[in-house]
Amino acid sequence: MNAATNGFHGQLRIALSDGITPSRLPSLLALCRQEEPEVEIRLFEVPLSQQIKGLHDDLYDVGFAQSDEVGEGITAEAVWSDALMVAVPARHPLLKHKRIPLEEVLRYPLVLCDPHVCEGHARQVERVLRRIDMEPLIAERVASCDLMMALVSAGFALGLAGAPHIAGSREPGIVARPLAGRSPMLTTYVLHREGGSSDVLSRFIERVQAIESPDGIRATPPLEPDSQEEVES
Repeated sequence: MNAATNGFHGQLRIALSDGITPSRLPSLLALCRQEEPEVEIRLFEVPLSQQIKGLHDDLYDVGFAQSDEVGEGITAEAVWSDALMVAVPARHPLLKHKRIPLEEVLRYPLVLCDPHVCEGHARQVERVLRRIDMEPLIAERVASCDLMMALVSAGFALGLAGAPHIAGSREPGIVARPLAGRSPMLTTYVLHREGGSSDVLSRFIERVQAIESPDGIRATPPLEPDSQEEVES
């Protein structure tokens, strides 16, 4: 049966790259269903390069990614920011730090997202790691934050992820710690083709902008007095 037969009068095709903050997607979809139930929502999980090509080829109407390096013809608008946190196994020696210096993090094996799968996320994390002239010990590259949290929980390595992904993990024995100084932010962008957008798309982007940080997650942890000198990277 087609969308019209099912009671839908319009469609919004949404591409998702780099994952999306837990709780924001359900909140966004619930808002769409409440305000515009006649519009069918279709979701596609794809790598960033495929999302960009799909937007150009009219396979998708809009997308989410953690990169604004999208080339010509695509608009990338920053909509959400989450603090990048260290996911630490319980009873790990680094837990003596309330805010962990980056050079201390780099002394231990890391599990990071695969840049082929989560390109934008991996780029943002790599920029943070390059602040210190130390080669990271990358134990594993994974395709999802769920697998990252499973490996951290097992004591396999430290992880680097957005605060809501760590807080929302179902794995036991994981502690989230901010980095010392001003916490670097992971930015999520909404992507769409340049030029005229439909009324349906315009209203969708307005809803995206209305979705706030998840309850209980502080996007910008305050600086401690002794970390003021570390603000500038």
